[in-house]
Amino acid sequence: MEKAIFAAGCFWGVEAAFRRVSGVVDAVAGYCGGAVEDPSYEEVCRGDTGHAEAVEVTFDPAKVSFTSLLEVFWQIHDPTTLNRQGPDVGSQYRSAIFCIGPAQLSAAEESRDNLAATKKYGNRIVTQIIPAGTFYRAESYHQRYLEKRSRIY
Repeated sequence: MEKAIFAAGCFWGVEAAFRRVSGVVDAVAGYCGGAVEDPSYEEVCRGDTGHAEAVEVTFDPAKVSFTSLLEVFWQIHDPTTLNRQGPDVGSQYRSAIFCIGPAQLSAAEESRDNLAATKKYGNRIVTQIIPAGTFYRAESYHQRYLEKRSRIY
């Protein structure tokens, strides 16, 4: 199994979207990219920690590639809005790929560059692509949030 970490706005919808991908074993809501150890939801929401709401995806590379997960990532959000997705505003809702190792970093940059070359978004892709720091699992009530409430993403 391998892991990947994506931030694309509110983690509830991102988690639900990746759970539907064949080959994904698990998707966990959490926080990544900040400077505070083990942040709480309230701290992240206030913008005090530098973290983004993120989803850690565990996947079977024999069934789904990291490149395929990148395609899902680009499809489920707007990578042109800085620190915003829909009504959610703040750096905690930024578009980011937190790469685990140099292969993911290279693949993410190539994927972004290929998308930019299509001119679908012009030259406006603002997605942050950086090495992953520590991923902190969000509080239990955030896990499978939409599924528990019978909501569809």
